[in-house]
Amino acid sequence: MAEPSFFVGVIGNIITILMFLSPLKTFLRIIKHRSTEEFSSFPYICTLLQSSLWTYYGIMKIEEYLVATVNGFGIVVETIYIILFLIYAPRKMRTGILVGIMNVGVVGAAIIATQLALQGEARSGAVGIMAAGLNIVMYASPLVVMVS
Repeated sequence: MAEPSFFVGVIGNIITILMFLSPLKTFLRIIKHRSTEEFSSFPYICTLLQSSLWTYYGIMKIEEYLVATVNGFGIVVETIYIILFLIYAPRKMRTGILVGIMNVGVVGAAIIATQLALQGEARSGAVGIMAAGLNIVMYASPLVVMVS
C-alpha cells in the first residue's frame, strides 16, 4: 500500500491542475472576442517559468515524479495560454510578450549552471530555492497587473 504522503501528493496535484486551468474562462473570452483586451501576459509567463524549474527539480530528484508530471502539465497549459496571447494581443503588446518569453532563457541558464557547477543535494537544493522564489513571483504577478 502506498504511503499517506503519496495520497497527499496526488490531492496536491489535482488542486494544482485546477489552478493551471483556472484562467480557462478568460482565454475562452479572449478567443471569443479575438482580443486580449486589457489582460496581461505577465502572470502566465511567470507561471511558465516556475513550472519549468519545478519540472527540472522533479526530474532531477529521485522519486519526485508527482512534482515533475504536474508541472510538465503546467508547462503545456501555460505555453498554450502564451501562444493565444501572441495570436490575439495588439501589435504593441507582442513585443513585451516576446521579451517575457525570452526570459525562459533563465530556466536554461539555471539548468546549465546547476549541471556544471553543482552536484547531488547542492544542485537540487539550489534549484528548489530558485523554484520557490519563482513561486513567490508567480503568485505576486497578478498584483503587478493591478498596479498598472
